[in-house]
Formats: sequence, C-alpha cells, structure tokens
Amino acid sequence: MSAVTDKIMKRVRGKGRGWAFTPKDFIDFGTRGSVDMALSRLAKAGKIRRVGRGVYDFPKLHDRLGMLSPNADSLAHAVARKNGDRIGPAGAAAVNRLGLSTQVPVKTSYTTDGPSRTKNIGGRTLSLKRARAPLLDNASDGANTVLQAIAHFGKDDMDGGTIRQFADRLNDDDMQALIKARPQMTGWMGDVVLKIDEARIG
Repeated sequence: MSAVTDKIMKRVRGKGRGWAFTPKDFIDFGTRGSVDMALSRLAKAGKIRRVGRGVYDFPKLHDRLGMLSPNADSLAHAVARKNGDRIGPAGAAAVNRLGLSTQVPVKTSYTTDGPSRTKNIGGRTLSLKRARAPLLDNASDGANTVLQAIAHFGKDDMDGGTIRQFADRLNDDDMQALIKARPQMTGWMGDVVLKIDEARIG
C-alpha cells in the first residue's frame, strides 16, 4: 500500500467503525487525485465501503448480519464537512434528543446553515433543512441541540417549565456559548437564553 493509503487507514481506524467520510477528510495527506485513488483501492480491497458518490464509511460489523447499514448521523456530518456546512438536529429531533418528547421523528432530518436539500446515500434519505436558529461553531452538540429545540418550540410555547427543562440539560460551558452567541439570534431567542441562565442560577 502507498503512504497515502496507510495514512488514510490509520485515520479511519482511529475514528472507529461507523465513521463516514469523504476525500476532503484526507486532503492533508496529498493531492485530491492521490486520495481518490487510495480510497478506491481500499474500497476494492474491502477495507472500507463506498456508500455514495464520493462518500465512504468504515462499516460496523455484526456477528450474524455482517456489515450494518451506514449510520445516518455520521453520513450527515460527512456530507456537511464535504460542503463546508454546519449541521445540527432538526427541531423535532432536537426535542426528542433532549428527552422533552417521546415522539421519534419519522424522517432523518437535520438543520444546516447551507441550502435545504435531500440526499440519498447508503440506502438512507437525509433531509437537510435551512436552520431557523444559528448553528454555533464553538459550541457543543448539546448547546446547538438546545438552540434548535428553542426554535422548534417557538416564542409562544416557551413557558417556565420548558425553560427549566432546558436549564437542567446545559452545563456551564454550554450556557456560556449560548450567551456569547446571543447577537446571532433573533431577539426573543436571546431573551430565552437569558431566562435559561437565570433558571440555572436560581
């Protein structure tokens, strides 16, 4: 195997099984052509799996079922990195992830700061919708999930109980990230963030 191929497999193994990726994730190892060739060779050798045009994964294995289907979250993040976009859970998914709803969204949907679009990859349909709330660069998934959930609930359904529930799910770093990002939010969202902070202190 070439040096580029070895470097790619080392990174892939380091990320672990289930990771999805594109050539852009290895562009620091050489030219785009050399990376594409290395990925093609690894796919043909069965070390990685090609799941879509320019998208691969390091599939998880099951004792009886063999290779499992690609992970939707990993695929969505791979597509986002490829396009230079940020993504987060869509509103209903964000609310479910926070444990504020037991309803599981039927579609695998994400918010993005890029254009809205639907991608069919690896047997999965990923719906990417333009975010109504900002997606923060220097914040955890938890902080971004809360922000998307706030947008999902809307101004009129933001009561004291909901604010208390948000407060219980944020640590100090998440809270500071949200407060720092208030200038990026609409006015009412920024006010909700302050109320959440007050609820944490209280």
